[in-house]
Amino acid sequence: MKKILSVLAIGALIASCGEKKEEKKDGFEMNRTKKEVKAEAAEGVPVDMDNDGVGPFKDITFSDDIDAELAAAGEAKYSAICTACHMAEQRMIGPALKGVYEKRSPAWVMNMIKNPDGMLKEDPIAKALLKEYNNAIMLNQNLTDDETRAVAEYLRTL
Repeated sequence: MKKILSVLAIGALIASCGEKKEEKKDGFEMNRTKKEVKAEAAEGVPVDMDNDGVGPFKDITFSDDIDAELAAAGEAKYSAICTACHMAEQRMIGPALKGVYEKRSPAWVMNMIKNPDGMLKEDPIAKALLKEYNNAIMLNQNLTDDETRAVAEYLRTL
């Protein structure tokens, strides 16, 4: 009996050490090998100061002086609704907003705040930002024109 068990154990050992044949199966296949993913740099989103975007605001210019009262109202609104996705100096779900007016026109920024749905459908810069930020859609907060202007004024202070 010991001889039979010994022969079976040795046979099982030899069979398990042999070369495995790879079977191709139809259907779902999972591959766990790591692939190098190249992250797209911010260079993919163009800087365009002439684009006013899609929405009600056109040819907006700011005065040289910041309206402190309007900026304070904008800061309150920004703190209430924007900080879930945006930080001033650090990328989060959405882009960092410090220095946004060095890359985008005031009208573009205000249209993005007021009309993100239309901007994401039609504006090439908004589409590029959507792609860069993993298709994280900016939600429409249904701000009034005055609230939009206040947030835009606050962004000037960052």
